[in-house]
Amino acid sequence: MEYYLYIKTFHVIAFVCWMAMLFYMPRLFVYHAEHSNNQEFCKVAQIQEEKLYKFIGLPAFWATLISGITLLVINPALLKDGWLHVKLLVLLFLTAYSFSLDFYRMQLKSSTCKKSGKFFRAYNEAPTLFAIIIITCAVTKEFYPVFILCMTVLFAFTVFMIMRKK
Repeated sequence: MEYYLYIKTFHVIAFVCWMAMLFYMPRLFVYHAEHSNNQEFCKVAQIQEEKLYKFIGLPAFWATLISGITLLVINPALLKDGWLHVKLLVLLFLTAYSFSLDFYRMQLKSSTCKKSGKFFRAYNEAPTLFAIIIITCAVTKEFYPVFILCMTVLFAFTVFMIMRKK
């Protein structure tokens, strides 16, 4: 327990770095998809996407995961709290989302991606929703189903408006 707060601090910093990649990568995909006919632009985008994913996102993901597991090993009593179960469930979705970005990155690199810039604009909303739920659970140490439902509806409406735009 002597180093618990330092590990927790590292965990939060790693999470912020991972989220930075999750927020920015789909924006790069928007530009990549919308300029797919410009090969020079696509080469630059591919370099940015690869470096962002491999040198920031992936290490930050592993740092977040390992430090989070370390916190649970040090303080297993946390596993009795319902808010942590919600946080871990949303973490699974966030992890799947993170790996999906690599899938789309590889498709864009090989010019086989059929997704539009509009799709990636909408897809870019998911990590914000996940982050709000995770941070709310971690800070309040509570699980508020009504809050999560309201946030989900708000984000669904946002995605609908993005996809609907002409």
